[in-house]
Amino acid sequence: MEEVIRPLVVFAVTLAVTIATGLLADRLLCRAAGRHPQNRLPSLLRRVHMPLQVFLATLALHFTYPLAQIQLRRDDVVLNVLAAMAILSAAWVVMRAVDAVAENTLDKYARRTHDVAKVRRLHTQLTLVRRIITTVLAITTAAVAILLLFPNLRTLGTSLLASAGIIGVIAGVAAQSTLGNLVAGLQIAFGDSVKIGDTVVVEGEWGTIEEITLSFLTVRIWDDRRLTMPVSYFNSKPYENWSKGGPQITGTVFLYLDTSTPVAALREHLGEYLRTRDDWDGRTWNLLVTDSTPTGIQVRASMSARNPDDVWTLRCAVREELLAWLGREHPNALPRIPASVVERTPAMAE
Repeated sequence: MEEVIRPLVVFAVTLAVTIATGLLADRLLCRAAGRHPQNRLPSLLRRVHMPLQVFLATLALHFTYPLAQIQLRRDDVVLNVLAAMAILSAAWVVMRAVDAVAENTLDKYARRTHDVAKVRRLHTQLTLVRRIITTVLAITTAAVAILLLFPNLRTLGTSLLASAGIIGVIAGVAAQSTLGNLVAGLQIAFGDSVKIGDTVVVEGEWGTIEEITLSFLTVRIWDDRRLTMPVSYFNSKPYENWSKGGPQITGTVFLYLDTSTPVAALREHLGEYLRTRDDWDGRTWNLLVTDSTPTGIQVRASMSARNPDDVWTLRCAVREELLAWLGREHPNALPRIPASVVERTPAMAE
């Protein structure tokens, strides 16, 4: 009877203590979040509750298992499994904690500064640092867990370490593209060439940087398509970054009109129309004749806006308004295609 009751008591007490410890830690974090609502870190750290419970349970069972005196033929296997689970859950705890600290850091920095570009830069750097830490932890803990579960592989691991130089050269040649993207990702994160939230024009497509990882970069195009590209592209080829140096931008609209167009009146109407638009930031505007041909002229209207989204909307609205105004007030200013009436001949009828 003691052989059954003793293990049950040991395991029940161990789990009860670990669960109580986890609940106590969660209650303390909840109380800290209530006392300091401006600090989001305690509430964010509550996400660690589940992996912390698993870590405490597996760690405690690893040390209390001998007290149960179950006397299995392979107790060492059970202890190795518990140790591997404790290591994996510890890595899970660290990943969740790193995510919480990174999110809290970004939130505090965003409240202290009004510079959106700096916030996006920090967001990009924290995202890549979190991915690096997660990748390193996942690989390291997986390797340690495998060595604990399969002790026979330790001899193989020693042999691999002895030939690490040759393996490193082979892996470097085989993963040259991957390593290049990894280095490019770090350069983007800390070189400030492009950030999450920047508006870019790449491969003829206009969009916003939505995600940056260690190997690829995702651009959300204006029509909600996603353009996925290797991060090394942004270190080797030219592209337009409309958010570099500030979100303000100047847009242009080109019109091809007749030489009889009243340019002064068109310029005056453009100024009056821009004053009615909320997406015009009031900095600059102009209307100039930039080219002329034997059949017409090229007119360029320019106007400033607070950000690329506003300038796109403003450009479309200005183009529609100027064409509509010319059609109402000066229809002869719109380009005409010369044509003549051709009489029908008997040969054409055949």
